[in-house]
Amino acid sequence: MGALSGVRIIELAGIGPAPFCGMMLADHGAEVIRVDRPGAPDDPADVLRRGRRSIALDLKDPRAIAIVRDLARDADGVIEGFRPGVMERLGLGPEVLLADNPKLAYGRMTGWGQTGPLAHLAGHDINYLAISGTLGAIGRKGEAPVPPLTLVADFGGGGMLLAFAMTAAILHARGGGEGQVIDCAMTEGSALLAAMIWGFRANGRWRDERGANILDTGAPFYDTYRCKDGYVAVGAIEPQFYAGLCARLGFAAEAQFDPAGWPARKAEFAALFATRTRAEWEEVFADADLCLAPVLTFAEAAAHPHAAARGSFTAPGGVVQPAPAPRFSATPAGEPETPGAPGADAAAVLRAIGYDEARIAALAEQGVIGR
Repeated sequence: MGALSGVRIIELAGIGPAPFCGMMLADHGAEVIRVDRPGAPDDPADVLRRGRRSIALDLKDPRAIAIVRDLARDADGVIEGFRPGVMERLGLGPEVLLADNPKLAYGRMTGWGQTGPLAHLAGHDINYLAISGTLGAIGRKGEAPVPPLTLVADFGGGGMLLAFAMTAAILHARGGGEGQVIDCAMTEGSALLAAMIWGFRANGRWRDERGANILDTGAPFYDTYRCKDGYVAVGAIEPQFYAGLCARLGFAAEAQFDPAGWPARKAEFAALFATRTRAEWEEVFADADLCLAPVLTFAEAAAHPHAAARGSFTAPGGVVQPAPAPRFSATPAGEPETPGAPGADAAAVLRAIGYDEARIAALAEQGVIGR
């Protein structure tokens, strides 16, 4: 079930963006086999591991390396998120695996990329986001940059971009092309997500100053406002929405795009929104098409009537989590499966690639495959 049914991916276990890529592909029907480390923790609440089978291998053992090569011979793709050079030292680099399988999409997920003066250094989402220029644009006027969780570099510019790239490379190979290596760098992905802002800068519509532009809390019509007991989010960018917003709030909609008037209007909005509860403001705007929404907690988001009507969240094994997205009309994604224990599927995985029972038992007895 799913648009990627029939696609087979081998995922070398990691953290963050590479598992997110594996989750995305598995959500939409790909068979994703995760190669875990022996003794990896069993966490049924680890949403990023959902929907995969797992085999636990000690990659310091040459026999385990041979198993990974066997798994990759008939796979469409491999995902790895190690530092540059690690897979080569293990004997699982792209030259080896593409020689075994010339149609393979070999996806490499790193922060800095496979080359360049920073490629060998450690880093995290905040570092990749910082050097891309994107972090410097996020925050309020006169305040420090605000890290947007790990959503932009790790997941948007990392795992999701790699999922797109894997799909594109597999389509290319299935269309008669060759396999290839994908160098997915989170610093470049986070820059790519800011492409529209780079365009704004080029035509003079964006200043390199936080809190001074229409989408970075500089404008009164695109910001959050404190209520008596929470916040509302206002996104009334288009003139008709701004005019309607101002009418409901009792203000004149004058000089919307003149930055000189923004601080005074923001102060007026802030003072007024603080006089009522969030629920009261929701009631004021309940029938209005004016781009105002309550700022919800995770728990509130999962219970919101709109999310409930669409089934936007699910709870396999009692763990509340986002349902697979986006939605396909002809090949819908199935219900996500709760992650199994690392290594639990070793025998089934090896059986599927032709290993007999005696060989599987011997590998287990020798500790090559484990739990």
